[in-house]
Amino acid sequence: MILAKLSDSARYEAAHPALAKLFDYVKTHNLLTAQTGRLSLDGDNLFINVVDATLMTKEAQKLEVHREYIDVHIPLSGNEIIGVRHIDTLNEPDAPFDEANDCAVYTAPATNYLVVEPGDFLLVYPEDAHAPIIGSGKLRKLIAKVRIA
Repeated sequence: MILAKLSDSARYEAAHPALAKLFDYVKTHNLLTAQTGRLSLDGDNLFINVVDATLMTKEAQKLEVHREYIDVHIPLSGNEIIGVRHIDTLNEPDAPFDEANDCAVYTAPATNYLVVEPGDFLLVYPEDAHAPIIGSGKLRKLIAKVRIA
């Protein structure tokens, strides 16, 4: 997992070939006023979901993991709390892994909580179980999906 400033994103672009394209797009477009939905940058290999979310309590939000994608969480309109926990510390998911949606959900609580502010990004790998969209109120955010080669 990587928590960093978008202004420092070049330092992390070597982690995956698609990250340079993602960060360039985010920095050069006003996504705060973009329509919600999917923005395709490279088909299913790289896309951004623009969402207007209602934030939840820590207790209400569940951990999720993905196998096929790296998630990049980028809050735009306010702070977001994201719970994290290494997948090796979890037991079985609530249901079998959903291959079609590339997701498994766990009811176990996160072990750490990070505050991600506008101008930050949180990059989570498949081993990083994460519980996003924690806080109160509404939040405009980006969830980029980067397919793992």
